[in-house]
Amino acid sequence: MSDKSEQQRLSVFKTYKLYVGGKFPRSESGRVYEVTDSKGNWLANVPLSSRKDARDAVVAARKAFGGWSGATAYNRGQILYRIAEMLEGRREQYVREVADAEGLSKSKAAAQVDAAIDRWVWYAGWTDKIAQVVGGGNPVAGPFFNLSSPEPTGVVAIVAPQESSFLGLVSVLAPVIATGNTAIVVASEKSPLPALSLGEVLATSDLPGGVVNVLSGRTAEIATPLAAHQDVNAIDLAGAGEELAKELEIAAADNLKRVLRPQPVDHTATPGIDRMTAFLETKTVWHPTGSLGASGSSY
Repeated sequence: MSDKSEQQRLSVFKTYKLYVGGKFPRSESGRVYEVTDSKGNWLANVPLSSRKDARDAVVAARKAFGGWSGATAYNRGQILYRIAEMLEGRREQYVREVADAEGLSKSKAAAQVDAAIDRWVWYAGWTDKIAQVVGGGNPVAGPFFNLSSPEPTGVVAIVAPQESSFLGLVSVLAPVIATGNTAIVVASEKSPLPALSLGEVLATSDLPGGVVNVLSGRTAEIATPLAAHQDVNAIDLAGAGEELAKELEIAAADNLKRVLRPQPVDHTATPGIDRMTAFLETKTVWHPTGSLGASGSSY
């Protein structure tokens, strides 16, 4: 009798939601759209984000910026490493989602997930080192200390890669938050499930709410208001097609956003520091050292 009741048990389907301000809202519009695997089989209904959702994400990202950019670089590194820990514990779930999303074999999907976890660890190690690489003391003529140090740009909108739904996503997101920026991610339109699941990991990894916000839906519909938003400081067009990228770049010019144009990239290769420096500003401070006499500085 017990065996029969177990066989009749109903499946518990996963409900995918947005991740905004550390919470999991449905789209304010109430809309959803169907996500299918590479063979056209139904996987899930996911929120179809609206312009209002995009604006809410900007408000959350701006609110979180002060605390996140003001945290020590060492602390940010600890939190990024914690994200890797949490992903390691849910590895099988992500292997399955990436395999379904991208039509990969289990072994190839596992390689993608492992690389994504390793990428979080890689950027965790950079949080307290990037300032030493791109900042430092500058030799000047005169009795001054002249020091340059990098500072985060602010709120960054990210159009995530369309094809590489997880490794590509991590490759564009991790460098943005590693350097103290906050982010609004427009997930892959065709394969948003790994990105939406990532929100669940971020929520339990000590990352303050609002530092990362994840939206799913029509890429152009969400990215357009973000590109034009006056409180967004920069935009990464990694997952935008040529025509959309041009439109977004024009919209971004209205408040002089930093724009990282789409470019061919091998997400499996060592990423380098370009995506970190793309969203850093350099602050240079002059400080008098006192008068210089014949014997040298008074210090």
